[in-house]
Amino acid sequence: MTLKIYGVLRSRATRPVWMARELGLAYEQVPVIQKYRLPDPAAAGAPLNTASPSFLAVNPNGQVPSIDDDGFVLHESLAITLYLARKHGGPLAPQDAREDGLMTMWTLWAATECETPALRAMQNAPSAKTRDAAVYAASVSALKPKVAVLDKALRAGGGYLVGRRFTVADLNVAEIIRYAQAAPELFVDAPNLQSWIAACQSRPAFVAMMAEREAEPA
Repeated sequence: MTLKIYGVLRSRATRPVWMARELGLAYEQVPVIQKYRLPDPAAAGAPLNTASPSFLAVNPNGQVPSIDDDGFVLHESLAITLYLARKHGGPLAPQDAREDGLMTMWTLWAATECETPALRAMQNAPSAKTRDAAVYAASVSALKPKVAVLDKALRAGGGYLVGRRFTVADLNVAEIIRYAQAAPELFVDAPNLQSWIAACQSRPAFVAMMAEREAEPA
């Protein structure tokens, strides 16, 4: 049975799709759109969305992404990428318990310490259609010490977070830091971070995923 990934790419479904491409997995993407992007998600003829009964049967939380891997249903984008890496192995996966702990640590660190201010920075950046300059400034200020921590870790790790190679930890953290790229001033004094994010986003699997994302309706 083919792996199913539920969610459009203008969502956190980018993460499992990037991972599936890195692993060379066959998958079916089921394009579930977020209900807030529709004028009436319950209208007749509305596209499959996070309020659709058929999707709520998959994920009663009404959030994307979710996966169905041969009958095993899993939610939460970062849990999904960790699961796929551990299941399929290879260089992106942990090689032992210590690496597993480190990959989980960096994933949770990015989710708890960086994602909210990074999203707020992106949503309120000077290029945003509607913005709050005060929220942007506060978000950038909150991210500065996190950026310094990440830059130092990348320097110590030879350009990677775990095992001196690209792993699921890099993928997960890079997808969260991508939001912060709307605030380029954060990267000026972080040369290791600059090199790392460029390398992550140059990987063929990321490039292919982003090309598909850009082809989706905004």
